[in-house]
Formats: sequence, C-alpha cells, structure tokens
Amino acid sequence: MTRDTTRRAVLASVLAAGTAGLAASDAADLLDSFAPLSGGAWDAADRSLPETVESPHGAATVARDEFGVPQVEADAEPAAYFAVGYCQAVDRLFAMDLQRRVMRGRLSEVIGEATLDGDEFNVAMGFADAAEATWEVVAETRAGPLVEAFADGVNAAIDDLPLPLEFELIGYEPAPWTPVDSMLMEKQISWTLTGDFGELRRALVADRLGAERAETLFPRRYDHEYPILDGTETRLGEGRESARRRKADAGEEADPVAPALTDWLSGFESPTGVGSNSWVVSGDHTASGTPILAYDPHLSLQAPPLWYEQSVDTPERSVRGATFSGVPFVIAGANGRGAWSFTNLGADVLDCYRYEIDDAGDRYRYDGEWRPFETDERETIPVAGGEDREIRVRRTVHGPLIEREGRTVGVAWTGHAATRTTAAIEAYGRSEGVDDLLAATRDFDLPTQNLVYADADGRTLYFATGRLPVRRIDGEVVDGDRIFDGSAGEGEWEGFEPFGESSWAGFVPFEEKPHALDPDALSTANQRPIDDPTHYVGVGYATPYRGARIAGRLDDRISGGAATDPDFHRDLQSDVRDGRAPELVPELVAAVRDRSDPGQPLVDAADALDSWEYRTDRGSRAALLFARYLPRLRERVFGPAFSDADLDESYYPSDWTLARLPGDDPLFDGRSRGSLAVAALRDALDEIDEAGWEAYGDYNTTRAMDHPLGSEAPFLNYDERPADGSPATVKNYRVESAVGSSWRMVVRPGTDATAVLPGGNSGDYFSEHYDDQLRRWLDNDQRPMPLGAGGDPVTRFEPSAEGSR
Repeated sequence: MTRDTTRRAVLASVLAAGTAGLAASDAADLLDSFAPLSGGAWDAADRSLPETVESPHGAATVARDEFGVPQVEADAEPAAYFAVGYCQAVDRLFAMDLQRRVMRGRLSEVIGEATLDGDEFNVAMGFADAAEATWEVVAETRAGPLVEAFADGVNAAIDDLPLPLEFELIGYEPAPWTPVDSMLMEKQISWTLTGDFGELRRALVADRLGAERAETLFPRRYDHEYPILDGTETRLGEGRESARRRKADAGEEADPVAPALTDWLSGFESPTGVGSNSWVVSGDHTASGTPILAYDPHLSLQAPPLWYEQSVDTPERSVRGATFSGVPFVIAGANGRGAWSFTNLGADVLDCYRYEIDDAGDRYRYDGEWRPFETDERETIPVAGGEDREIRVRRTVHGPLIEREGRTVGVAWTGHAATRTTAAIEAYGRSEGVDDLLAATRDFDLPTQNLVYADADGRTLYFATGRLPVRRIDGEVVDGDRIFDGSAGEGEWEGFEPFGESSWAGFVPFEEKPHALDPDALSTANQRPIDDPTHYVGVGYATPYRGARIAGRLDDRISGGAATDPDFHRDLQSDVRDGRAPELVPELVAAVRDRSDPGQPLVDAADALDSWEYRTDRGSRAALLFARYLPRLRERVFGPAFSDADLDESYYPSDWTLARLPGDDPLFDGRSRGSLAVAALRDALDEIDEAGWEAYGDYNTTRAMDHPLGSEAPFLNYDERPADGSPATVKNYRVESAVGSSWRMVVRPGTDATAVLPGGNSGDYFSEHYDDQLRRWLDNDQRPMPLGAGGDPVTRFEPSAEGSR
C-alpha cells in the first residue's frame, strides 16, 4: 500500500467516525466535500509538481531530494525565484495564507468570532501598513525583482493546481500572493522575536508588590558568568564616543497601565520560550581545520514546521538552508563560502507611552499643544458566521494607539518602519566571506539577533543585528525598560518614522553594537551579550542554563586540547542535562530524608532523584518527577502572594530566581523551604499516579505539535511520540507551550552540512514528506544538506511565450 493510499484510507475512516458528533447538516456538508470524484478534498490528494510549468521569467529545473527538499537550478535569478515561489506554494500554501491572514487581521473572515481578539490587535498594530512601507523600499533593491518573481510563482501554482486540503475543509480560496505579503512575513517573524510588553508587566508587578520586591524577583540582570562576549574580542573601529546612559532605579517605575489592557496585550507577545542556540568554533579547534557552526532555533513547533528547506543554484549563488513559508530567500543556512545563523538578542525595540487625550478621544497632547491623531479611521473586520466588527484605528507620532475597554497605551516598534532585512538576507545568499556579510548586515534592520557566521577561509564572526533605539529624557540617555510620557516627548527615537522610511539617525551606530571579529569559540543562547555595554540593549534575556552548559562543554573540550568534529557538535545539540536540577534537587532530597515518617512513595521518589544525573531522557523516572515537581513548587512558593496581588502564574518569577530565594524571603511567610518542597513533591506524585505516567516520555510527548486545524481535523496532527529535553536544556523542548528546536543544522563551511526538521518539509497531508523527519528530529539524527544542483529534474520551468505573467 502506498503512502498516498494509506493517507486516503485514514482520512476516509476518520471522517466517517468524526461525523457522529456533528449536526446532520454539518456532517453531510463535511462528507460531501470528500465525495468520490466530486469532493474538492480528494482533488487535494493529487497535488504535486507538474512535469512542465510555463514561466514568464525564464527556464529553470527543480529536483527533489529524498526528503522532498526542492533543489532549484536556473541561469537567471528571477527564473530561479519564480520556481521557488511555485515550490513553496505546492508545499506550504495554506501555512502561507494563514500567516498573512493573521498579520492582516483577517483570520476571522474565514474562521469566525474565535479569532477576533487577535484580528483586532493586528489591525490596530498596523502590520500590513508597515509591510507596505517596507515593500516600497525593498522594491528598489536587488531583492525587489526576485520577490516579484517569487510572487508570480506562487500565483502560478494557485492557478495551476488543486488547492490544499485545508482550504477545502474551511471552505474558502486564497487571494493572489503579492510582494507585500512576503514583507508581511518578515514583520511576522520580527514580531515573534521582538514583540514584548515587558515594561507594562514590570510596572504592574511593581505597583502590586512594591518596587523593591519587583526588582528582587525580576532582576534586570541575572548574576552569572556566561555572557556572549567577555570584552576581550577584536572589534571594528571604535567609532564615536557615546554618552553613558542612566539606568532606572528600583523606585522609578511608572504607574501601571490598566491591568486588563496589560494582560490582553501580553497574549500577543512572543511565545514563552522563544529563543535559540548557536555557536561557532574556529578551525584551530576542529579536526579538519575548518570552522564549524551549529544552530538550533527555538520557536513554535507545529505541523507543518515553521521552517521550510530549499536549495537554489544560479551563477550568482549556490545556497541551501531554511526559510519561513512566504519568504523567498534562505534565512539560516550555507552557501559555497560560508554559513550563518541567528539567535534572539533580547533587545528592547518596543516602547510604551502614556498620553493625555481629550474627553472626545479625538486629540492628544504633544509638544505643548493639542493635536489630532496622525491616523484616525474606522476599519471593519469581516467575521464568518457572525457580525462584522468595526474598530477605531488611531496613531500618534510614535506609532499605534492601542485601546481596550476605554484604556489606551501608545506603542513604538522598530518594525513599524520600512525595514531592509529582506535585502540583507538576499545578499547573505550570494556572499563570499566576512566582508560581504558585514556589508549586508548594515541593512539588517529587524529583528534584533545574534548573528553567528563562519566561512571557508577560516574567518568567524559575531554581530548584534538590528536597529537599537537610544532614548533620552531632558537630554539624558536613559534605559527603555519603563513607560514613557508620550505627551512630554519622553524617550523618543530620533530618526524613526513609523509607517515610513526612517533615517535611524539617533540609533546606536553599527560599529558600536556588540560584536566580535574572528572569535576563537563563541556561543549564544539568548543570554545577555556583554556584561557592561556602552549602550542599553535590553533586559529580556534568558536564564543562563543553556548558555552555561554550551559554553562549559566547549571550554572543557578546547582547554583539554581535543579537536571537535561535526559529531561532537551534534552531540552537544542533543545534550539534555537540566541545569535547574542540581540547584533544586539536593534540597528536596534532604527535606524528604529529614522527615521522621515521610512515607514510602516520597522515599522512593527521593531515592530516584538522588541517583539521577539530571538528564531529561524520555525513559527517565526521575526526570518525570522533577518535571512535575517544579510547577508544584512554583505554585507553593509564589501562589499565595501573587494571588493576593491579583497576579496569575504568568507573572511568576523565573526558576533562576526561585532557586536563589533565601529561606527568610517574605514569600515564604514563615513556611520553610523544606516543607514546601516536600508538599510540592507529594502534589507531583498525586498527579503522576492519576495520569498513569511511568517515565518522562509518557508526559513529555509531541502531543502539542499540532496542526492549526488539528482540533477539528485531528488526522492532520503528527503522531504522538515521547521526547527528550526540557525548557532549560540545550536539546530544548517545552511540551506545555509547543516550543523547542525548530530546525537543527551543523555546517563546515565549504565542506559539508547536516540538518533536520521537526516533521517534514511538505505541508501536504498526502505527501510522503509530511512527517518523514519527525523520528529523526526526536533523535537529532541529521541527514546531509548538500549544496548545488540536485539529481534528475522532476519539473522543468519553460519560458512562456508572453514573457510576463
């Protein structure tokens, strides 16, 4: 039985069983869509690349490797990117359309009222207008014609082929793809990585708990010894002398914005756990003498994966790697000369403002006078099966004004300006070495990232990308982790033009951003970039567990004089030692053994934890105990005080803070750490027994890696499998939020590379490449990622007679 036949059988049986709980009319409609020879859903089973396709941009060929990765070859770049657009539409059209609907605030048009909140936010934020402004700039760059050719390829596939299954299930057709839609994908990526309303939450916590308690529980800087840079690295020219900034004092927090508005906005921030690992080792410490770069970004895990792998071979470039559906160019990958990767910098590129607004809501006070909003209009959000929603869109000189239940906050985000990141990424693909990378990186406006690079000449590079705002109050440079008085012009970004082209004149100069030329060995895991930066970067850094583990293993290997090879780096990517455990487990074991009669279940649990090596392997009983103990301990320690302050668990401090709370901290309120630890372990054992879990992999599974339509059409979800790793391990996995290693690669520039995706390269349920890498991803069993043209072409793109589409 073929893969396609098997999936058809599964689909038919699921549909037959699934209609039992539907109303008769709904069941009839659903089954009718799959009726033999007539239902559009069955047509979706026959989607594949045609043998020949007409192209207005010239000849190209596409081969597919054994994992379904398209390998595009052409003599002209527009011809190649027409083919790339066609391939992405074949493999990922629904994912592309879904994301553009999300960012345009048009998901409710096909889904209904359930997505109205998100649509309201995205319309108010004006992401689509920012994408329009970005396209006006990118269209004039070398990337512009290639983005247009890509859009032409997407639309050709829409015209030529049956629509993917998901369109039939929901019952709509996608609009034509435009270059602005690809810019919108850039905005979506950037928002996922930098959208952060942390200053609103900080102000609320300070108001509820007191400023000093907030500073203790939510330090702006974690006290550790593993920044990305140690200050001894070789840098570019020193540049101009910059004014040192004044840091915020503990008692300097502004009054909070309305809690309901703060909580609502927090729902649209980056998903918990978004981050990444990346590191580079110079050829001095590799067996081959060539640098090695390793990368695994931690983003949302779903079916199909966020990342899409592609290869493009033209006279100008030979590049392969991962991009996001709807983005023409490889974002993280390798060409014949080098390899590049990105982890989140944690920079603060979003500010919040208060304004004095008149009673009618038509004017705001700014620069000593009342003025109308720069934009003040009504926009209607269509709602499938419901009443359309009209919202008011207002903007100030700083950016959008967000309103919720009569309360407002102004937002400035660097992504609201026209950004040139698409042009930078396009240039990376044809770069020849460090100098080309640096030149292209000057155009990398957003997102703010830790760029790690290595090339075939033995050069290595680290650079903080993106535009970093400089804020001033009364002429004095200040940090951005506060709420500014927008009416008084506090904290404004000189040279910033929301929804237009910015000069960026008042931002941190390129040469003064954190960077290192030719580092010997360097690792990034979202920790702070440097201990004492000249310029404020941000405070949204990860706890240092991953960073410390990666740096420690690299240091041990290098200081021991042993060379590294790709196998070593893949093994490091697979490291599942949880750095929280040695900080919290010994006190728990001691507390249990200190009890006169703890009971056999507690004794057995303590014994298992005591002999544990802190590895979160799927077969480990101790890892399961620790994973379920930790949330219970958080609740026992933080719950009472935070509940009294009307702050839910999303406001709880980090596990780094939890492990370091002194026994006399007011949170304990006369309770001992030991008694709370024992009670939390007892809670965990009750949960484990009730769920019937025996080992970590019974709880830590891929169940959350579902399809966007998975709750209504569960056959689209991946099979549930046990997984290793935790939120604090290098092999990163967060089962509760479905965030983790969303792409892994290890590259020796100019030599070889391996990679793996968490699922498959195709989003087509009927394809054999829908989930053919899932088991490999779970085991980090990477497969080759070769450069250059592929094997025998499966599709030939032939010049069309009209020469334009």
